[in-house]
Amino acid sequence: MTRHVLEPTAETAHDCFSRDHAPVLTIEPGDEVVVRSLDASGHLAPQTVPGEVVPRLFPEPRGHALTGPIAVRGARPGQMVGVTFVDLRPDDWGWTVAGGRETPVTTRLGLVDVDPAWLLWRIDAEAGVAVESRGPRVPTAPFLGVTGVAPAEPGEHSTIPPRAEAGGNVDCRELVAGSTLWLPAQVDDALLYLGDGHAAQGDGEVGGTAIECGMTTEARITLADARPLASVHAETPAGRVTFGFDADLDVASGDALDAMVTWLAELLDVDRATSLAFASAVVDLRVTQVANQTWGVHALLPTGALGV
Repeated sequence: MTRHVLEPTAETAHDCFSRDHAPVLTIEPGDEVVVRSLDASGHLAPQTVPGEVVPRLFPEPRGHALTGPIAVRGARPGQMVGVTFVDLRPDDWGWTVAGGRETPVTTRLGLVDVDPAWLLWRIDAEAGVAVESRGPRVPTAPFLGVTGVAPAEPGEHSTIPPRAEAGGNVDCRELVAGSTLWLPAQVDDALLYLGDGHAAQGDGEVGGTAIECGMTTEARITLADARPLASVHAETPAGRVTFGFDADLDVASGDALDAMVTWLAELLDVDRATSLAFASAVVDLRVTQVANQTWGVHALLPTGALGV
């Protein structure tokens, strides 16, 4: 096992996904990486007052500032890439913004034609707390909003909508240290991107942003030829997690539940109807995020539930 360190620079960061990006690092399966990522907007310095314009890595960003892609040597379509988050350490500052742009949520709440509301946070990673400039405090639970592989189709692809076949902007707050996220490789060597650090977030990411921050991520990257699911899924400290992503919230919910029923049927060695009955007793169906053009829903089978 080799340990690699990757910093975000103009040469090692991108604001879109593409199978045509040259790898900025090549690793072997089982290697560990320590990846530094900027906040989602690629800020190079903290704001000192809400809404202040500060330098960015990408002067006119199109999407999240991501570090990568990292080539996983030998990965092939049909295999699953496992990203095990060993440690996630947020930078000491972050921000949250809501309102002032058109989304289903802001339209419903009448907050499209208003000035955006900004929160500025000081983050104490050691104490596990973020303090907003007005005084409110939030316990931190850091994770990456975006962990994804390059889609199979050529060209550039937005980082904003999550994809069932490639991951990306999943924004699931369960993916804290100790979690393994499984992503289906779409191209040779997978081409893995990491970024969009969140110091804390509620289910739904209802305002469109979390506590956005830079992040230092220590992760171990593995390959698997067989997993219980061929779609994005995770094993987390809270339990097993499956996902659904779609413009229709009903479809996203159905996809997340369908995957969980499949997984639970294998774990218990039962038919799907029996699996659904067990799921109804213990599985939580949660709205992951409402912010990314595509609704996200995740199903959570709590750790130890049903003895599995």
